[in-house]
Amino acid sequence: MGHLKKDNHYVPQAYLKQWTIDGKIPTYRLLVPHENCELWKSHSPSSIAKHQHLYTYFSGAKDSDEVEQWLDRDFESPATISIAKVINESRLTPEDWNNLFRFAVAQSVRTPAGLESFMQRQNQTLKTLLIDSLETSVARIGVALNAGIKLQPAPADESLSKLPLKVLRVKNEDGTEGVEARALNGRKMWIWHLRHVLTRTIHRLPKYHWTILHAPSGISWPTSDNPFIRLSRDANGKLSLEGGWDVPGVQLFLPLSPKHLLYACLGVRPPRRGTILNDSDARFFRDIILQSASRYIFSIDAGEIHQIRPRKVSQEQCVAEAQVWASWHEVQSKEEADYPD
Repeated sequence: MGHLKKDNHYVPQAYLKQWTIDGKIPTYRLLVPHENCELWKSHSPSSIAKHQHLYTYFSGAKDSDEVEQWLDRDFESPATISIAKVINESRLTPEDWNNLFRFAVAQSVRTPAGLESFMQRQNQTLKTLLIDSLETSVARIGVALNAGIKLQPAPADESLSKLPLKVLRVKNEDGTEGVEARALNGRKMWIWHLRHVLTRTIHRLPKYHWTILHAPSGISWPTSDNPFIRLSRDANGKLSLEGGWDVPGVQLFLPLSPKHLLYACLGVRPPRRGTILNDSDARFFRDIILQSASRYIFSIDAGEIHQIRPRKVSQEQCVAEAQVWASWHEVQSKEEADYPD
C-alpha cells in the first residue's frame, strides 16, 4: 500500500522552481497579521502553495489521494518536460503545446481560488438546480404513467458515481410521499467538478492557437497562487479575470518563467513565438497577473509590486483562515462519510 500524500501543492513545485533564487522563491503575501511583517520572504518550493489534504477525500472506507496522484501523472509531469523546452527555446511539438494547454486548464480549477469560486457558485445555484431537476423528473414520470408508458432507465454514467448527491424518499406532513435531493457542497463536490472539467469539458473547449511571448528587458513575469488568467472585456470596456472560455477575444495566459508567457486569444492569430512585447503591453500583462493573485505573489523582481497590490493587514482574518485549513480534512471527511462512493 502506497504512502498517502498529505501535502497537496496546488501550484506544482516543478513549475515554481522557475522563480527560485539560490533555491528559494521570493514571496509576497497579500494577507498578513501585522504591519511589521517583512514585505518579501523566501521559501523553498516544497513549503509554499500547498495545503494538507486539499485533494484527499473520504471514499466511505478510507482516505484517497488518487486525485493528487492523477494530477501529478497526467498534468504536472508532462507539462514539466514541455516547460523545460520552452525555457531552453527548443522546438515544441503538438504534444508539447497540448501538455501546456492541459496544465493551464488544470491550474484554472485546482487552486484554493478555484475552490472558493466554485463553492460560491454552488451556494447561489445548487438548490435551484436540484429543485428544477427533481420537478422535471417527477413530471416526466407522471406523464409516462398516465400514458401507460414504461420508462427505460438511462444508461449508467460513470462520471456521476462520485458525485456527492442523494435522492431520498420522504413522507410529507400530509402523509403523502415525495422525493428529496441532497448534495454536499464541499471538497468532494469540488473534486467531482475538477474531474469533470479535466476529463470532459477540456475536450469541448474551442481550439486555441498558443504562442510564447517574451518579457522585454527590465521587466519580468511574476506568478502567483492563482496563475492562469482568462481576461475578457465587456461592451463597456470592463475587464474580467474569469472570462468565458468560448468568448471571442478572451485572452488566456499563464507565466511559465520570468521571461516566458504562454498566451492565446480566441479568434485572433497569435504573434510569432518569441515575440518580445513592448514595455506598455508587458506592464499591462504583469499588472493583470498581480491582480489575479489570491494570497501569494512570486517574483524574482520585487519592484513596485507592493504598490500595485497593497497587502491587507488583518490578524483576525489570518487566524480564521489558518483555523479553516487546520480543520479542513477533519470537517470535510465527516461530511463525506455520509456520501460514500
